Amino acid sequence: MNDATWTGYLRSDGRKGIRNLLLVVYTVQCAQHVAHQVASGEPDTHVIGFPGCYDNEYAIRLLLALARHPNVGGVLAIGLGCEYTQPARIADAVRLSGRPAEAFFIQEHGGTVPSIEHGKQLLADLRRRSAEAPRVEMGWAELVVGAECGGSDASSGLAGNPVVGRFFDWLVDQGGTAIFEETVEMIGLRSILSDRAADPVARKQIEDAYDKAEEYCRSVRQYSISPGNFAGGLTTIEEKSLGAVAKGGSRKIQGVIRVAEPPRRPGLWLLDSVPDPTFMQFGYTNPNDTEGIIDLIAAGAHIVLFITGRGSVIGSPISPLLKITGNAETFRKMSGDIDFNAGCVLDGSATLQNAALSLADLVRRTAAGEPTRPEALGHREYFIMYKHQNTPSLQEGCRA
Repeated sequence: MNDATWTGYLRSDGRKGIRNLLLVVYTVQCAQHVAHQVASGEPDTHVIGFPGCYDNEYAIRLLLALARHPNVGGVLAIGLGCEYTQPARIADAVRLSGRPAEAFFIQEHGGTVPSIEHGKQLLADLRRRSAEAPRVEMGWAELVVGAECGGSDASSGLAGNPVVGRFFDWLVDQGGTAIFEETVEMIGLRSILSDRAADPVARKQIEDAYDKAEEYCRSVRQYSISPGNFAGGLTTIEEKSLGAVAKGGSRKIQGVIRVAEPPRRPGLWLLDSVPDPTFMQFGYTNPNDTEGIIDLIAAGAHIVLFITGRGSVIGSPISPLLKITGNAETFRKMSGDIDFNAGCVLDGSATLQNAALSLADLVRRTAAGEPTRPEALGHREYFIMYKHQNTPSLQEGCRA
C-alpha cells in the first residue's frame, strides 16, 4: 500500500491530476442555462459558475483556481456580456497554465440556441486537445486530499472523523498533503490547535484564524451547530468541535492557507474560509457543505473526503467526493450514496488503524480512476458566493 502508484495527468506547472475533465465556466447567472446545456450529455464535462454581476475578488480568485486545477484538462468560459467577470480573462489564465481554453459571450452569438451549438463545437475541439495531456506515474507523495464534515451526529466524532484523521496521519507519513477546514466548528479548542503548530509562524496563523472564527460566531450570534446535530446526539458546540477537529488527525499543522491558495509544502494544513471583517461587516462563511467542499478543491485537493453521520447525497465537480459515515444504520439506509462505512470501528469489526488503511485503499482506487458513488450518480453540486476575504497575491495563490 505504501508504495502504491497509479497513472495521472501531467500539467505544465509540474502538478499531476487524477482526472482529465473539461470544465464549462459561466460568469453570471444569466449564462448558467446555456452553460449547462453545452455540457449536457458530454462525458467527463463539469460545470461551475458565479451568479453575480458585480466584482468580488474572492469569487474571481476561486474561479481562476478551479479552472486551473490539476484535474482539469480544458476550459470553456461562457458569459452573457454585461457582467464584471470576463470569460476571456479566465480563458487567458488557463492558456497560460498550458491547457487549452476558449471563451465567448452569448450576446455576440445570437442567443440561446446558436450559443449552445457554438459551445458544443468548441467543447469538441477542447476534448481533442485535452486528450494530448501526458500520462505519468503518480503516488501518495503527490496526492492532495481535503476533508469536510456535515450532517454530523454522535458517530461522527467517535468513528467517521477519527478514521479520516488516522488516514490523514498515514497520508502525511507517506509524504502526501492533507487539508482540513471549518474553523467555525473548532470553537473552544484554541490551545489544542495552536499546540499542534509545526513552528511559531504556524502557531500565529492558527491563533489568528481561530480568533477570527470566534469573533465571526459572536458577530452573527450563531455557532455551527444545528437541530439535525442535536437530533443525532450532539449536545454542545464543544462536543461538535472535538469531533470536527478529529478529522485533522494528530500530525503537526504546517500552517494556515486561504481559499484558492495551495499548500506550500507537503503535510497537514488548515484552510481558513471565514471572511475577513471589513469596515462594513463580515461576509458569510460556509453557508452549506457544498461551498466548503469547493473551497477545498480550489486549494488543490485531488479528492475530498466528506464525513456525514446523518447522511448526504451531494457530490462535487472537478475532484471526486468520497462520502464516509460512522453510523452503520445511515450506511445501510443510504449505501447507494455513501462510499465508506466507518461504523465498523464502533461495532468492533475493525480497529481504527485497519479502517484507516481500508479507506486508504479506497482513496487509491479513486485516484486510479474508480468512480465514487457521487460520480457514478452524476452528483456535481457546487456553490460560489460573494465573500469578503483578504486573499494571497495571485502568484502566491492560484498558480499560473
